[in-house]
Amino acid sequence: MLKIGVLGAGHLGKIHLKCIQNLPEVYHLVGFYDPDAQRAQIVSEELGVPAYADMDALMDAVDVVDIVTPTLNHYDLGVKAARKVKHFFIEKPITETPEQARELIKLSEEAGVKAQVGHVERFNPAYQSVQDQIQNPMFIETHRLAEFNPRGTDVPVVLDLMIHDLDIVLHAVKSNVRKISASGVAVLSDSPDIANARIEFDNGCVANLTASRISLKNMRKTRIFQRDAYITVDFLEKKSELIRMKNEIDMDDPYAMIMDLGEGKKKQIYFEQPECAPINAIQEELHSFASAINKKQEVSVSLEDGYRALQVAHEILHKIELNLNLIA
Repeated sequence: MLKIGVLGAGHLGKIHLKCIQNLPEVYHLVGFYDPDAQRAQIVSEELGVPAYADMDALMDAVDVVDIVTPTLNHYDLGVKAARKVKHFFIEKPITETPEQARELIKLSEEAGVKAQVGHVERFNPAYQSVQDQIQNPMFIETHRLAEFNPRGTDVPVVLDLMIHDLDIVLHAVKSNVRKISASGVAVLSDSPDIANARIEFDNGCVANLTASRISLKNMRKTRIFQRDAYITVDFLEKKSELIRMKNEIDMDDPYAMIMDLGEGKKKQIYFEQPECAPINAIQEELHSFASAINKKQEVSVSLEDGYRALQVAHEILHKIELNLNLIA
């Protein structure tokens, strides 16, 4: 059993603490640290978890550090964990800058510790139900819309919301990014609240991503188009759908949907709704990290994955800034 300590007891930190409590077979929750003493006391009493007044004391007492703090602290805490030779789980985005991420990768490799980034949508049951069916996508469209919430507005919507979909797209497309175009505007905060990005890959795939935190309703949908197939993933409702087109026509099916392509060519359309297991994605990612440590296997979402998503996110922000300067 791995001894684990959590850094940060805010909204997401509390969720992590509860999830770890539900994984007693792999983790022993030693305690948590939060610089806000009043909040730490409240969370400690509510969850029955020891609150450490000294962060170093907590880190010295565990095997694994779970970093669930604001992004501006990620790099320093990741470095501290690596130097103490502690495995660490770090929430997304991995760090503030790609340069920090590269340094963190180097330090973790030198220390020989496991490290995983909290790109939780990889563990969403809707995505997991179809990820093996995604083969050479040609076009991907994502919409991640959220109702306005002051929490998170300290960073652009690209780093707050779109980065989830950037990780999914980069995971699905096995090719290098060739070109990025983007635009965005600040409406209610001081950084872009709505953004759109177009990513072109060397293999010809194109991804069009839209993220907004000023929507009237929440939406987290991804549509994937590939040869003879169309896949939809609803990350919010945890549902997926797979539509295939096949040359083989089932003549015995009176309800078969046949598409006439002309010149005597026909294809039958098949609809599938894969089963999406009712799992807690955060709990699942934390469990997978423990498995990677115990079995000495590769982690599900590496620091390199986190770096790639952050690198593309910063390129998108750069393109948005250039466009805004042109308008000004």
